[in-house]
Amino acid sequence: MLVGRRPEGHSGPVDDAPRSLAELATWLPAYAADTSRNLAAVLMTPGEHLAPQQHWGCVLAAAAAVRSPSTSPALAGEARARLPRDLADSALAVASVMAGHAVYFRARHFLHGSYDDLRAGLRSSATIAPTAPKADVELCCVVVAAVHGCEACIGEHEAGARGAGVTREAMNDVLRIAAVVTAVAATLDADRLVTD
Repeated sequence: MLVGRRPEGHSGPVDDAPRSLAELATWLPAYAADTSRNLAAVLMTPGEHLAPQQHWGCVLAAAAAVRSPSTSPALAGEARARLPRDLADSALAVASVMAGHAVYFRARHFLHGSYDDLRAGLRSSATIAPTAPKADVELCCVVVAAVHGCEACIGEHEAGARGAGVTREAMNDVLRIAAVVTAVAATLDADRLVTD
């Protein structure tokens, strides 16, 4: 399945998709030049505010959260190659749990407190008793919550991350990761639907 336009001169099969961040950048269409620059600036190298395992854990969690056939495999492959298996598994566990939590808590938020007295009853050992450092887990929670647009989850996990020593600048980098992963996925997935 071709999920984006093949770059000029690409000789892979029609159902091929980018396999690395560098290749992913070449698949972005010309009209997405800003998204391509953001991909290079935000995703390709960890900045000064996040430890490398935090950066790549958030990239992996965001890749799982966007569920993009054109983007997620390249991002996940790149991140997994840079993370120890236990940290990669932790990022994916957080993405799995937060996918459901974001839906539930976003819906409750829309109902303006009408259900706040009821227990959620949703398991979340990946976030409550994590196998990875608390700050790393909270950052992955924030990136997934941002991708899913859950204000309540973002607030809860931003406070947890800040309580675990995460700086405002590091939090800003995590939000940028969520934004860029989402933009790249939206661009490549939509490109084949809206262009000739």
